[in-house]
Amino acid sequence: LALNPWDVVLCISGTVISCENAVVVVVIFYSPAFRAPMFLLIGSLATADLLAGLGLILHFAFVYFIPSEAISLLTVGLLVTSFTASVSSLLAITVDRYLSLYNALTYYSERTVTRTYIMLILTWGASICYGLLPIMGWNCLKEPSTCSIVKPLTKNHLVILSISFFMVFALMLQLYVQICKIVCRHAHQIAVQRHFLATSHYVTTRKGIATLAIILGAFASCWLPFAVYCLLGDYSSPELYTYLTLLPATYNSIINPLIYAFRNQEIQKVLWTVCCGCFSSTVPFRSRSPSDV
Repeated sequence: LALNPWDVVLCISGTVISCENAVVVVVIFYSPAFRAPMFLLIGSLATADLLAGLGLILHFAFVYFIPSEAISLLTVGLLVTSFTASVSSLLAITVDRYLSLYNALTYYSERTVTRTYIMLILTWGASICYGLLPIMGWNCLKEPSTCSIVKPLTKNHLVILSISFFMVFALMLQLYVQICKIVCRHAHQIAVQRHFLATSHYVTTRKGIATLAIILGAFASCWLPFAVYCLLGDYSSPELYTYLTLLPATYNSIINPLIYAFRNQEIQKVLWTVCCGCFSSTVPFRSRSPSDV
């Protein structure tokens, strides 16, 4: 096959995604301090994005160096599983943040740990099921007219994935609206109790809402174009449009560690310790709630 520059860009994106998220996975899963539910969910997100990056690299390698229909199905199945798990992990993190504010008094309990494991099982169980569909026979290799914009996925398969994405996005939007209301109410109560000025309350509230807007805006700007095009396009649509919408979707896996992992002070502390020994390994670990992350 002639080398497609867009495939090269996707492979480079996969390499960046893999390196970036591998750091997060190693830090979280090999540090005993990061066993709180919120870190398990961040670890799930990083693992999903790491697999997505590896999937992009493997897909490029197998398409151009070891072309095979069976291997193509495996790599596409891996990409479907990993990207689905990534989006689902973002929803799980949003649910965890909401519950940490709504049920602040009972958040640090065994029930939270149990709920976190249930969310992880549901996240990865559903993602693996979606990824196995092309491998189990739901593909368009024998009927090209049923193909979607992403071969060898069928149009119906991609429509289901797109509808699932819109449901996840709608639920995340609703939860973040509720989080904004809780944050505004808490900030107002603190301002009244401590006799803060109205400007201080306004600044605190605006900062919290701006952070949530950045999180949701980054997610929407990366995934919405691809999700909409999956519903509108089919096998006859130009490949250029597929690449133009798919590439921003992969960037979400680059942005996720910056938003959910590297902003965390505990993870920053471990990274500085590993890289240059700027902090002593004996510095006490301070567990924070998901609303602080």
